[in-house]
Amino acid sequence: MATAIKDWSKLEVRAVVRFLFSKGIRHSEIYKPIAETYGEGATSRFRVYQWCAWFGVGRTSLDDEPKSGRPKTSTNEENTTRVDEHIKLTGG
Repeated sequence: MATAIKDWSKLEVRAVVRFLFSKGIRHSEIYKPIAETYGEGATSRFRVYQWCAWFGVGRTSLDDEPKSGRPKTSTNEENTTRVDEHIKLTGG
């Protein structure tokens, strides 16, 4: 029996999906060996389907696409400077 891989990354799992998809294995057959090898938390059936669809239309990148909208954090040099100045002005 194969040993489960406990230390993995999203990119590694996506690379396995891409490899198996390139071998002609259908998305419905890719999830099970990934779940057995990496654990069920590595990806979902839907994500395997989604990545196979993207690879099927020519996507080659394993990285997340840039997202539009508000950033996850508002920490940047400009905001840090503004907060520091406000603290100095208000004394606290």
